[in-house]
Formats: sequence, structure tokens, C-alpha cells
Amino acid sequence: MIQNAPRSLRLHIGIFGRRNVGKSSLLNAITRQQVSIVSEFAGTTTDPVEKPMELLPVGPVVFIDTAGIDDEGAVGALRVARTRTAFERTDLGVIVTDGAWGPYEQAIAEALAERKTPIIVVLNKSDLAEPPTEILERLAALKVPYVRTAAAQGMGLLDFRHAIVDHAPADFIASPDIVGDLVGPGNMAVLVVPIDKEAPKGRLIMPQVQTIRDLLDSDAYCLVVKERELRSALAQLKTPPKLVITDSQAFLKVAADTPPDVSLTSFSILFSRFKGDLVSQTLGAMAIDTLKAGDKVLIAEACAHHPIGEDIGRVKIPRWLTQYVGGKLDITVMAGKDYPDDLSQFKLIIHCGACSFNRKEMLNRILKAKAAGVPITNYGLTIAFSLGIFERALQPFPAAFEAYRGARSSTP
Repeated sequence: MIQNAPRSLRLHIGIFGRRNVGKSSLLNAITRQQVSIVSEFAGTTTDPVEKPMELLPVGPVVFIDTAGIDDEGAVGALRVARTRTAFERTDLGVIVTDGAWGPYEQAIAEALAERKTPIIVVLNKSDLAEPPTEILERLAALKVPYVRTAAAQGMGLLDFRHAIVDHAPADFIASPDIVGDLVGPGNMAVLVVPIDKEAPKGRLIMPQVQTIRDLLDSDAYCLVVKERELRSALAQLKTPPKLVITDSQAFLKVAADTPPDVSLTSFSILFSRFKGDLVSQTLGAMAIDTLKAGDKVLIAEACAHHPIGEDIGRVKIPRWLTQYVGGKLDITVMAGKDYPDDLSQFKLIIHCGACSFNRKEMLNRILKAKAAGVPITNYGLTIAFSLGIFERALQPFPAAFEAYRGARSSTP
């Protein structure tokens, strides 16, 4: 059911503003639930509150109710810091004001604009007083859409809903397929799914499940096998599959067992395109050739899973990189929402497929890396590059493949 859509695939709508302007009242009114605590005392909301819901006709969304950006004191500073982290995963920003537009509102607008995040201004408590004319003129000059509401009385909610529909970001609505466009209706993809110690008991991991669903939505066929059964499964097919997709950890064996005329890639590389920017991360992988022993490398994971002895980010990728570089690297691993403010210390950032992030959050991490002048790539691209099968893994993606060939030909 669409109500059960993964959080990472939902449109994230961040609600920002000063304390006590009615952010929580607006969230409670639009969701028709007592999601956030509402009080006459300023600063009631502490950590960001997230509420998934179905907002027709947009579809599945997540509302993020944040603490006031003007919170004060030591604890207030921590709340503001938490609010600022919500900028990274916000697809559509809502700035709530009770009629004021000063440095706080302007700072929110600028922070969202830096991330290329569209904005809606909600002029709340409009039942108490008309918004000042100079504020309306300023918003009009900035071409920022606004609506009048009185959230506590349930007024203006239909206008707010229409504004969300009208200003939902185009790249969210037109996000790329995971794989359906690469396979096509009536064609088959073979998914190679190792069952190792990190595979959750009784179920598949999120990228595998979402890839299967995307293939079904695209009217494509899907065959799921373990790496040991791949050669036998391919031999039994009357027609070769359009694409073989493997867990990146099994790349070498799967490449050896897949005929050269059959396209091959990995789940992680598919998610680089789906959640991030495959061309940027492809070019980022080329920085592996410039690494030297002792260089600082950041390995970033979107989820905070419990690592095991042969963890992909903590053990396997460092091992393959050490073998490729010919010396030990200085590797930092960070998981979940933790991410360094200063990226300039690193020679390379290697990110997971970001299946638990929304696309906006991953794109913001790529933008931060570019601003710091640090190349960024992902797990699957790193593994394919380190193992010498990079070009084959990129062949299903013409734009990324040509970008790589062009960059390689121009490198002295």
C-alpha cells in the first residue's frame, strides 16, 4: 500500500520558523492529528518531529516539524543545530511566520536556496492581523509563493495543500527509475543476492526489495538467485537476460559467471543514479588512482546498522583499497546522520547507496563534497574500480560511461 511507502521515497516537507509562530499547529492541522505538542510557551518543540502521511494528489510525504530557529541558551543552540540538519533532507521548505520577516526568516530562506530547495511562506495567525504590506511586497519581489492561514482555527489549509502541490520540486516528481528503464517491459533482469551474515534473517535488504518492485512496476521479469546458482540459472534461460544486477561484494564471481555480451552492474551503482548523481560519483571514483598510503578517506553510511566481522564499509572496502593503493589509508567511518562539517581534510569520500536517505539528502552531500573540492563516489563504484571491472559495470549507463571515457582520455 502507498501508505507503507519507505520513508526515503517520500517527499520531505520541512516546516521552519521562529518559536511560537504556529509551526506545530500547522502540522497538526494539515495531518488532522495531534502529532506535535502545542503550547503557548515558546520552544515546546525540541528535536525535529517527522510525520509520514498520504497527501493527495502529491502522494506519500513526510512532514518535518522543527524547533524554533531563534531558540536561546545552551540547550536552544542544540535545538537549532538539530533544526539545521533538517535542511539537508528537505525537498520542499515551508517558512512559517506570524507576519514578521527579519534576519531569522531570511537566514532560513537563504539556507534553503543554497540547497536549491523550493520555498513556500505561510503567513500564519492571519485571523489576528493582516500581514504587513511591506512583507507581501518583499515576498512578491523575491517571487516566493505565500499563503495565509490560521492553523489553530483550521483556516487556509486548502490553500496550503494547493501550494504544496504547485511547488513540489520537479526533480522529485521526475526522479529516475531504479532499473525499469534499463530493462524494459517483457525483458528479464537477473538479481544476484548473496545470503551472508549481514543479510537480515527471513527477508531481503531494502535495495533488493525496491529493485524487484521497480521491475514489476515496469512489466519486466525478475529472476533472483544466489551467486553460487548464477551460472546454472543463466544456462537454463532460453534467452539471455537484459541485465544482471549483483550485490557489489560478489562482483568478481558474478562478472566471471556472466557472459560478456550480457550487461552487468550492481545494486549500489543503480542507487547512485536513483538517489544521487551517477556521473559525479563515477568521476569521483577515478580519484582512487591518485590515493597514496596515509591519505585520509571518509566512508559514509546512511544507516546505522550493527557491523559484523566482514562489514563492507569497515573491512572489505578498506581491504580492497589497501591492495589497490599498495599501502594503508587513514580511513574514517561515519554512519547515519553523522557527517563531518569539514570535508576538506579528506582525499576521497566513499558513500553507500543511500537507500535509507531521500534523494535530496544524498544530493546535498554531493554538493557539500563539490564545495569542499573533495571527490565523492559510492560503494559499488569503488569496488568495481578497485577490482578492475569498472568499465563493464558502467556500460548500462551511457552518460556515466562516456563521462568516464572522456575524463580518462584527458588525463595526462
